[in-house]
Amino acid sequence: MQNVPEEWRRGRDESGGDGTYVKDGKTLVDSECSSEEMKGECKKRKNGGEEVESLMMELTRLVQKTVRESSWWERRGLDCSILAAAFLCLPPAFLLLASTHLLWFSVGVLLMGVAHAILTIKGTHLASHGALSESQAWGKFWAVFFIEICGSFSARAGVQGHIKMHHAHTNVIGLGDSSVWKVPFLPRIVYLFIAPLAVPIITPLVALGYLKGHSLAHVVQTVLMVTLGLYSQYWLLINVSGFNSPVSALLCMLICRAMFSVPYIHVNIFQHIGLPMFSPTSRPKRIYQMTHGVLNLPRNPVLDWLFGHSLINCHVEHHLFPFLSDNMCLKVKPIVSKYLTEKQLPYQEDSYLSRLRIFFHKYQDLMVFAPPITELVGVQ
Repeated sequence: MQNVPEEWRRGRDESGGDGTYVKDGKTLVDSECSSEEMKGECKKRKNGGEEVESLMMELTRLVQKTVRESSWWERRGLDCSILAAAFLCLPPAFLLLASTHLLWFSVGVLLMGVAHAILTIKGTHLASHGALSESQAWGKFWAVFFIEICGSFSARAGVQGHIKMHHAHTNVIGLGDSSVWKVPFLPRIVYLFIAPLAVPIITPLVALGYLKGHSLAHVVQTVLMVTLGLYSQYWLLINVSGFNSPVSALLCMLICRAMFSVPYIHVNIFQHIGLPMFSPTSRPKRIYQMTHGVLNLPRNPVLDWLFGHSLINCHVEHHLFPFLSDNMCLKVKPIVSKYLTEKQLPYQEDSYLSRLRIFFHKYQDLMVFAPPITELVGVQ
């Protein structure tokens, strides 16, 4: 194996800063470019009398221009309206669940499952990145609302694990390598198609585990918010939908909450595991790390709406510019793909079924054994 060339390397700053982002048309640079890592990304280098920008800074400038020229509706409004529509689906869903006709009852279950998926996957993801509001105060509010009340998880643990670990250290062994999704003792059939159905039960239990070591006030707040979300749905099923027994209400909750948990688990493993992995001591610079370690799935009329573009067909764009909303990731997708192609950098895409076949046939290598470290050898 060859080592990563020096010009590809990031600095050894382990503070978690992960480069340059665009938010609402402004370039955000960690630590005011004070670290050695970001000095290399921020300042221009002289080469034969010409100023040559780093690739990440050049791409950031192109994306930044598009964001500045976009309206509020494009930056946030469309995604907020999708979340609002999901909330508006809940009253008719509870009413339909009161029907004695199987068809209308089934429509109610489907409607509630769709609404729950949008709120707990798309909503929690956007809220964790602060993509729903420019205000930090509102950002914190939406994070607690979507992650804890709707998603039954700890907002602080969610942001820590997703933003500060997964995004800051994407595909870095022992940090952001997606190993949290691995359950090596489960057979492939169970893991890929059966175990995900238990996600609604496992999620609040895992959240409780993350509360160890936190202040009493934070523990109480998280437990109250998670309980509020779960009990609210249970109470409405009993008192509005007319369920006669607690068991039937809880079973309905499980069905609705687990409806899209299988593709949810698939998406989380398909787009990172099996791609190049890096050592914490020899990671490449951000743009190389993300282009090699992230994969896009194709457009999907169901998953695009339920999970959001940033989790499906714009995952590369999302990892390069994580503060962009789903709609803005879709808008800058042609810019990013064209730029990476011109610079002869990978722009990885694969179909859902293709990834499923790979994980099914190579389950032991991908989900049981430790992944090998990839050492890049340079751009030709």
